[in-house]
Amino acid sequence: MALLDPEKQKQAKEYSRISRRLWLVETAFGLFYTLAWLVFGWASGLRTWLTGLTTNDWLLVPAFVLVFGGISGLIELPLNYYTGFVLPHRFDQSNQTLKDWIIDELKGLAISLPLGLVVLELLYLALRVTGPLWWLWVAGGLLVFQVLLANLAPVLIMPLFNKFVPLGDEHADLAERLLKLAEKAGTQVKGVYKFDMSRQSKAANAALTGIGNTRRIVLGDTLINEFTSDEIETVLAHELGHHVNRDIPLLLGFGTLTIALGLYLAALAMNWAVGFFGFASVADVAAFPALTLIISLYGLLTMPLSHSFSRWRERLADEYSLKATGKNEAFASAFTRLANQNLGEIDPEKWVVFLFYSHPPLGERIAMAKRWTVEA
Repeated sequence: MALLDPEKQKQAKEYSRISRRLWLVETAFGLFYTLAWLVFGWASGLRTWLTGLTTNDWLLVPAFVLVFGGISGLIELPLNYYTGFVLPHRFDQSNQTLKDWIIDELKGLAISLPLGLVVLELLYLALRVTGPLWWLWVAGGLLVFQVLLANLAPVLIMPLFNKFVPLGDEHADLAERLLKLAEKAGTQVKGVYKFDMSRQSKAANAALTGIGNTRRIVLGDTLINEFTSDEIETVLAHELGHHVNRDIPLLLGFGTLTIALGLYLAALAMNWAVGFFGFASVADVAAFPALTLIISLYGLLTMPLSHSFSRWRERLADEYSLKATGKNEAFASAFTRLANQNLGEIDPEKWVVFLFYSHPPLGERIAMAKRWTVEA
């Protein structure tokens, strides 16, 4: 049974505290940057300049957003470098060289930029042609986009960052155990795969990825190398618990409802913003910073609710893992190792959990496992 490392917990608390402060700086910058474009008239000025070059809406939208987002990205580059590269190395959580980190960042940009521009073009198409119900069309479109992305990510996107290979003969017993666990949970998977997580991080992780014919079990090599088979089984059983509890459609449904509500409120707020800032209509590309600001504020206000919902579903998945495996000691040991290896804080303050945690604190999960035989 793994034991909690007190020194690692000291590091975890400091790491979490610094990460929260950096998040606050990044969030505050994003809000003030976006507001500045509205208050100082930069948005209208950029739109006027761009319409002198083209009046084609399909070109105007990406041109405006690339300038607006590109300037923000350049200003935030030092902060992103510190958050994504310097800080993880400072706490011995990263194995990446600077070159590898830059390459991964460029890969991420090469994927997110065209996908984001497609979503934006469809958003502005809805703003132009669907009238006051644009928010409903956009919410439905985002749902379809999320389902497609979840299906395609394991085969098209994730392999761009890591190498995925089926577990070899040396781990045949582990693969068989996990496949039996998946069969017990009533889910069809296309195999058990290992990926080179150690190329980027010292942290450990496992997941059940994909939907339908792309669903597969993936294990980080850091998990395979550092955890026992029983511990890995309990971690994977947790992921299968989400399938048994129908969390994927439930979370998609909950997310779609919150997004639809947010877009509806954004539609009401945009009607005010159009008049206040003198935009031509909600489809005026100069109003994009206003839409971004409204949706960002809505996301911040509803973040605790979304995290609370997620923590509830994660607790149910933990319960399934304990019931399905009957290995409460292995579960407690696995999550103790995760606390040590991933620098996970086991006893964060309640306000921190309320605002930032999508999973129950590790200390609660370990304690629940240790007393499971009494409660079960």
